[in-house]
Amino acid sequence: MQKSEPLFNVPGVVVALLAVMAAVHVGRLLLPVETDNWLVIAGAFVPSRYSGDADVLPGGRLAMFTSPITHMLLHGNLMHVMFNGLWLLAFGGAIAMRIGASRFVMFAIFTGLLATATFLVFNLGARIPMIGASGAVAGLMGGTMRFIFTAMDYGGIGRLRVAPRSVPLMPLAQALTDRRVLIATGFLIFLNLLASGGWGVPGDTDGAGIAWEAHLGGYFAGLLTFGLFDRGEPRRPKLRVVETIH
Repeated sequence: MQKSEPLFNVPGVVVALLAVMAAVHVGRLLLPVETDNWLVIAGAFVPSRYSGDADVLPGGRLAMFTSPITHMLLHGNLMHVMFNGLWLLAFGGAIAMRIGASRFVMFAIFTGLLATATFLVFNLGARIPMIGASGAVAGLMGGTMRFIFTAMDYGGIGRLRVAPRSVPLMPLAQALTDRRVLIATGFLIFLNLLASGGWGVPGDTDGAGIAWEAHLGGYFAGLLTFGLFDRGEPRRPKLRVVETIH
């Protein structure tokens, strides 16, 4: 009897991250408003923590070290969680199937941290809380730019599901000049410039806006550094030839 393929081929590590994001949001809904507000600020990345506000903000000095990670698990509302979850499914699945669970987690955290650093550079001293996984998700998107178009060139995009590690990695120099990558990058920059002015922000019902700096920082981090995390198609072991004398 032929074994049927699953309807959704989503790596377990991506499902686990989605579950954590959902659990954190649902858990917050069960908290009193005052407690939730404290938790959000304590977990959010706030640039002014690093210019004298650490002692007066929830979380104290400890949050200077924890918030670059914890802010990725907090979201403003259900629409925010769903939006990041959909993008995580779209790009995270391809990355995880190609490089494995452990490298996927390291790559997501790495690009998320660079996204956070970019936000900090553009908002030094600002008391602006940033929450959400979109910086890391943008990093995953940037990473897929290094192999999604080569998949199209080598048998179609379906190859990413069937044999993701067999798709050649686009060299960085080529990626920076490939017309398709440049168009996708330009479109992303355009969308973020629009969103920075308040246009088309998903779930933005209270004027919170988006951290476009983190999005672009994460994307370029993923695009430029994915080759450091990629392990590609495993090489076949070389056979040792032993000559015998008769």
